[in-house]
Amino acid sequence: MKKKDLAIALELLEPVPEPDASLEQYPTPAAIAADVVFEAYRRGDVEGMKVVDLGCGNGIFAIAAALMGAGASFGFDISEKAVRISRENAVSAGVAASFSVSDVKDVEEGADTVFMNPPFGCQSRNADRPFLDKAMELSECVYSLHKAETADFVTGYCEKRGMNASLCKVYKYDIPHTFEFHRETKRSIEIAVVNIR
Repeated sequence: MKKKDLAIALELLEPVPEPDASLEQYPTPAAIAADVVFEAYRRGDVEGMKVVDLGCGNGIFAIAAALMGAGASFGFDISEKAVRISRENAVSAGVAASFSVSDVKDVEEGADTVFMNPPFGCQSRNADRPFLDKAMELSECVYSLHKAETADFVTGYCEKRGMNASLCKVYKYDIPHTFEFHRETKRSIEIAVVNIR
């Protein structure tokens, strides 16, 4: 599958209904998810591999990996609504992917590759740390999205735990007006993809 076709397929996925601000349930844009998964595929981290999507939201990374030939694809989210829509999206996309309701700390499904767009910590300080800790426990290859301004912290945090972490790419991320406290119709921030090995 070409990257363009992957992005088109991901655009068709339904978002999490009535997202929860406390969980920072912002959607990962289809074009960004497609680019991240396609790059991981190019590096040999997807095809035939066991993939886990932590904090899966609408299942976009797990489904993208399945579309790119992952051997097995799993998603975990603490939100029942997210897991329900992930399952529906997998059926619509025609892929076999398993989704379960779980707090990130309780996930025990080891993987060849983990993808995640954890909370940035805007609502709850350090909310991304349990995701980073769990991802490094589950896999020796992680692709994780963070606010670009925190990328140096993230790489240092991972390196202190014996992993190598490198910045893959920075994207402009347009956050749509999603919650009552949002004052702008959309806000642009930069997000960085960090690869942890």
